[in-house]
Amino acid sequence: MNEKGVLIVISGPSGAGKGTVCKALLEKNDFYMSVSATTRYPRKGEKDGVNYYFLTKEEFINKINNKDLLEYAEVYGNYYGTPRSKVVEALESGKDVILEIDIQGALKVKETYSDGIFVFILPPSMEELKKRITNRGTETKESLMTRFKSAYKEINYLSKYNYAVVNDKVDEAVKKIEAIILAEKCRVDRIKDTIFDSKEGLIHEQLYD
Repeated sequence: MNEKGVLIVISGPSGAGKGTVCKALLEKNDFYMSVSATTRYPRKGEKDGVNYYFLTKEEFINKINNKDLLEYAEVYGNYYGTPRSKVVEALESGKDVILEIDIQGALKVKETYSDGIFVFILPPSMEELKKRITNRGTETKESLMTRFKSAYKEINYLSKYNYAVVNDKVDEAVKKIEAIILAEKCRVDRIKDTIFDSKEGLIHEQLYD
């Protein structure tokens, strides 16, 4: 019987590099990457089940009513959410699941799945964060300041997470997250039932030897 996998929820402000870190994690490990569902139309090159699960509004609302979403939100008239059944299926099969999600979504997941491992990705400094966003070349002066102010607000949610990882070098950030996952899998409250089931006879003999 497979041991149940763990859910690793990764968030951080724009420019912290959480997407890059998640990609590197997936390249090194046999993790399942949670795919979000949305009601928006696919963009050119996007594939159903790879980039998103593309649903009709009726299908999405049915998932809400059936409680098959760990979290969801409406953004600019379109729904986005995390399918619960896909995540649970992967976890039950023994797969560790990576969920890269915004902070508000992560906090909603925490309400319904508190057993997850919540990791906040931080930039080395706010100056470096500003440099990373600027280097994208996609922001106006006004939108840059909006994103930067938003990042300051988002960092205030740090205390809601279990762990904080500074993304100075991607490979080092990945090693830290791997260490966190390994440590979490050794937590007594996660493994005690498995240990007692498999070692019950041994423990009994030791107690009464």
